[in-house]
Amino acid sequence: MTTSREITADAAGTWELGGLPVHRIGLGTMRLTGSAAFHLGAPSDRDRSVAVLRRAVGLGVNHIDTAAFYFSALRSANELVNTALAPYPDDLVIATKVGPHRTYTGEWGTAARPDELRGHVEENLRQLGRDHLDVVNFRRMNQDSIAEHFGALAELRTAGLVRHLGVSNVGPRHLAEARAIAPVVCVQNRYALDAPRRAATDDLLRICGAQGIAFVPYYAVAGEGMERGASAAAHDEEVLAVARAHGASPAQVRIAWTLHQGPHVLAIPGTGDPGHLAENVAAGALRLTGAELARLAGTRDPGR
Repeated sequence: MTTSREITADAAGTWELGGLPVHRIGLGTMRLTGSAAFHLGAPSDRDRSVAVLRRAVGLGVNHIDTAAFYFSALRSANELVNTALAPYPDDLVIATKVGPHRTYTGEWGTAARPDELRGHVEENLRQLGRDHLDVVNFRRMNQDSIAEHFGALAELRTAGLVRHLGVSNVGPRHLAEARAIAPVVCVQNRYALDAPRRAATDDLLRICGAQGIAFVPYYAVAGEGMERGASAAAHDEEVLAVARAHGASPAQVRIAWTLHQGPHVLAIPGTGDPGHLAENVAAGALRLTGAELARLAGTRDPGR
């Protein structure tokens, strides 16, 4: 992807999250913390993390995904966002999530109860230095029903603490359950070119598109590698071949493939590396041909 100019996030196009326009290339903050609960390796240097966040906004990124439970002994994602970007640009949309429960020592507890969610929302507000949250995703933690939890968040939306709601780690019936309670602007699920059981998520992706709901994949670049980064599976040869044809990196091809799954699909690749940030944003300008998309379709997990 050689170019004489720097590619910015607007190259990926725009989607509206409940009336809030965002570029379809955003930034996930999880990898800035270095928490072993999320990925292997040390956290990014603090000054570099702050620089990455500021550089992202400079490149036109206006959708940042974070959470109060993204922290380690050395880093807090929300604190980094606050330090780097406050006072926040008017067009910046910050999406957070609640549901998982971690103690202040970093240990995982049981899933949050519905009556605990207000405290989790208020903690995000405090850490980010805001009086409301743009988008809050309820992250399902194996609950059969999310009605009670989502209903608690809907009350916070009515109270003005939250503008918009989303759901994460859900199936179609959970999405329908939530929509019966309050509007849902996004679904955040694991989804990647080579993710296991991708066919089931394909159905949810199509449902979201038909209903005008953003679909926001996580681990879209890492694929089967998840926290450890992109996998080295044999079928990566297809990705490498397409990457070579465009003078792009495999990560850029994976991001581009993700965006090609529909205009409602938003990418939130995370990185603590300024060079990778620029590459991720530039992937929004990569246009894959029908033949290339068909070739990449061959990487579908055989266990689908």
